[in-house]
Amino acid sequence: MKPWGGRFKDGTDPLLERFSASIDFDRKLYHHDIRGSKAHAGMLEKIGILTASEKNAIIKGLDEIEKEIESGSFQFSAVLEDIHMHIETRLIEKTQAGKKLHTGRSRNDQISLDMRLFVKDELKALDEKLTALLAAMVRKAEAEIAVMMPGYTHLQRAQVVPFSHYILGHYHALKRDRSRIEAARITADVLPLGSGALAGSTIPLDREWVRKKLGFARVSENSMDTVADRDFVMDAVFAAAMIMTHLSRFAEDLILFATQEYAFISLPDKLTTGSSLMPHKKNPDALELIRGKTGRVLGDVFGLFAILKGLPFTYNRDLQEDKEPMFHALETASDSLAIMTLCVDGLTLLRHNMEKAAEESFMPAVELAEYLTIKGMPFREAHGIAGIAVRQCEESGILLNKMPLARLKDLSPLFEKDVFEYIKPRNALRVRKSKGSASFDEAKKAIDAEKKYLHL
Repeated sequence: MKPWGGRFKDGTDPLLERFSASIDFDRKLYHHDIRGSKAHAGMLEKIGILTASEKNAIIKGLDEIEKEIESGSFQFSAVLEDIHMHIETRLIEKTQAGKKLHTGRSRNDQISLDMRLFVKDELKALDEKLTALLAAMVRKAEAEIAVMMPGYTHLQRAQVVPFSHYILGHYHALKRDRSRIEAARITADVLPLGSGALAGSTIPLDREWVRKKLGFARVSENSMDTVADRDFVMDAVFAAAMIMTHLSRFAEDLILFATQEYAFISLPDKLTTGSSLMPHKKNPDALELIRGKTGRVLGDVFGLFAILKGLPFTYNRDLQEDKEPMFHALETASDSLAIMTLCVDGLTLLRHNMEKAAEESFMPAVELAEYLTIKGMPFREAHGIAGIAVRQCEESGILLNKMPLARLKDLSPLFEKDVFEYIKPRNALRVRKSKGSASFDEAKKAIDAEKKYLHL
């Protein structure tokens, strides 16, 4: 018989016990459940529900239970469904005062408390992992600040860029994720305990005391919304999904750049694997797994939307299904950030190949058009002339820097000998002036600014 089973004559069907049990995954919340129960016990003593000796017995019992779980000696059973009932049942075995602990509390507000405490802790750890990756990216950008490479649109060589500017592009996408983590943390930073099952309590609970004890920023304002609310879970999982999306795009680039076709980088051995058949292979498994796991984290987001979209107010057992996607998304994002940090730290640039690709292309056509524009030609006309020059070079099997000046003058008398210096890729990276552009100077400014931001 369950501890709250007085209403029922018959026991629960074993199939339903197995079907409804969440202990296999929500046991992860044991520390947060015990922490919340200690605070609740302290408040119950303050308002006169518990004596000092009863509270002390409860705290002692909870400490012992925490040690039992951590040591692996605690016995779990599907009959007790979840971590809350496991801890409460074991506490009652240790002290009769444990029967008073649930006064003024429902599993509805208790699980919300545990999850909010968990989310706050996990988001803090996630932000630390993200910050470590950002620092690794800035260090790599600074170490390779003089290297140039092609920048791509449509997977076609587009314009020459510094490698430092390229990696800082991924950096800024990930930097935005810190704001999402902080927004999710603010959403979670609300004390739900005291809302009860949905309507609060006639017992004069001191919610402000518990708020301060547990370090929440504020107390929830509507008891019905509180037990129904899983916005804080959605926000945390969405933040994780955005991190994974940005990591996946970065991983895709690195996977391509590590191929023999690009040969721009060499990945660290410890993040790659060989082939069971082909001795020469160096497979980017870690990056491929980040790319693949992103799909599952996106599934966590949409799975939660599907669970929440049609639920009537207030609590429904469907909400038990929120924990696995939350655990999975946050854990996956954390591990992926750590893997990508190792990858960036251990990345080797094959500089010669990157710069050769930047030199041996028609990307200087952009600068060719800008050269004419600076001399007064309308850009659309200059664009057309540069396109003709590229076509003629393709037909002749040469690059723009090998095109005779006389042929360029046939296209426009504005061309002078200095055009060949102007369109050199490395020169382009020196003379670009717009703020935030792909130039050496702007990359240096960005690196300096981000080092200050990261306290490097």
